[in-house]
Amino acid sequence: MAPSNKQQTSNLPSTSTEQNQPDQKNANQQTNLNPLKRNAFTELKWTAPKPKQQKTDDSKQNNTKSKSNRDFASALLPYILNPESFPTTTIVRKTEHTVLLRDRYPKALIHLLLLPRDPSFYNLTPFEAFNPIDFTHTAFLQLMTSEAESAAKLAASELARLVGPYSATCKARNNALDTHPDPTTDDAAADTAITTHIPPTRDFLKDIRIGIHAEPSMDTLHIHIVSVDNHSPALKHKKHYNSFNSDFFISLQDFPLNEDDERMKSEKQNEYIKGDMICWRCGSNYGNKFKELKAHLEDEYQGWRSI
Repeated sequence: MAPSNKQQTSNLPSTSTEQNQPDQKNANQQTNLNPLKRNAFTELKWTAPKPKQQKTDDSKQNNTKSKSNRDFASALLPYILNPESFPTTTIVRKTEHTVLLRDRYPKALIHLLLLPRDPSFYNLTPFEAFNPIDFTHTAFLQLMTSEAESAAKLAASELARLVGPYSATCKARNNALDTHPDPTTDDAAADTAITTHIPPTRDFLKDIRIGIHAEPSMDTLHIHIVSVDNHSPALKHKKHYNSFNSDFFISLQDFPLNEDDERMKSEKQNEYIKGDMICWRCGSNYGNKFKELKAHLEDEYQGWRSI
């Protein structure tokens, strides 16, 4: 018969969420300015040139930005090399092959990152790692698919914990379980009679997506396990939204890709990010109006949560 537990529990530790922003990798180029030579004529109209210290400060600022970009791009590597140094509120699970962690700045109610621990693969791009060129790459894709599907079940369990209390489907099931408690016999017929009156539970696994970005902002290979709701205070601009709601986000199950797949072309990736913002749930086109989309997403979240 169907499970009788009224409340769904989660194996993920509960934390508050904040979101991350993709970085800008290109630092401003430094320009060398030569001060004017002073002579008798220029002395009459002299205005002080920019202090040399200003040029030094600009240089330091550019170097700081460049270093910051590099640090962000490699920020996932420590989770692979030393996952024990991070709290359990960050590391959800580590296995022989992968580390599963919460995205520091999640783009939805549930947002996890799955990292491979094999140094032969964790510095590769998704297209290099998941488009098999030999048996080793094929085996790696199969391994990461299995690990990702397992992680998605954990994510669905956590989503059920967070959303279940507001879900009409979950409430109906709980009410039915209150009316028809578990039988005390091993009578299969009695079990069947009771379970026919109990509505099915909501399938939260259908609300979990597994995929990669066509052009990741971080150097370390990672897979996104993310809920569909786009409900997050750090979903702050168009690039954030389109990176998860256009063909820029590629489902892991689509791999290996065909050689002529347009999603691997840089010009198409730029089009995906710069294209119109389409509501993930109703399909309305918001063009470049992110503020209006953001307000609409809140309405859609409330409707989706109450299903």
